[in-house]
Amino acid sequence: MRLLLLAVTLLMLSGCASVPANPGNICDIFTEKRSWYKAAKSSSERWGGPISVPMAIMYQESGFKHDARPPMRYFLWIIPVGRASSAYGYSQVKTGTWKDYQKDAGSMFSDRDDFGDAVDFVFWYMNISQRRNGVSKWDTYNQYLNYHEGHGGYARGSYKNKAWLKGVARKVERRSKTYSAQYSQCKKRLEGGWLRRLFS
Repeated sequence: MRLLLLAVTLLMLSGCASVPANPGNICDIFTEKRSWYKAAKSSSERWGGPISVPMAIMYQESGFKHDARPPMRYFLWIIPVGRASSAYGYSQVKTGTWKDYQKDAGSMFSDRDDFGDAVDFVFWYMNISQRRNGVSKWDTYNQYLNYHEGHGGYARGSYKNKAWLKGVARKVERRSKTYSAQYSQCKKRLEGGWLRRLFS
């Protein structure tokens, strides 16, 4: 009996941590991972702003991998010398920035590899981008530039000569628009009870 309970628990945990089967469709993501929808909706209500923007940002940053990290760097292609940064988790947050979030809006138990904490972090960061740099929470392009360059870097215009980064920001913007259109088609079903979801 204990082994059965352990197996079920491990299966549930692996299911929560697994990458969505169809990450290009927000309706499929939230249908597959009901807890993700509840977490994203809760954070949207807490901070304001559309669900599509942080979801598009996290897709770009980690591909929804809970333990995503920058690649390891090697000396002479053999000796590991560490990673490019301490970024980790769904939202690829650096350790110092995560500690700021924990102090300001999260808790000491918040984890970067927990989807609910990660999506709340992105909403929190977007809120600061609006407050400090005047960027609307619906402006995916400039929200992503803030996210990538940091609030200070964005204010200094550090992105202006980075054509590749602007291209990535446009890509994130397009995905956010796609997610938004998809979400409008399944929002009622997602917010309904299990019976409505079963027959819709």
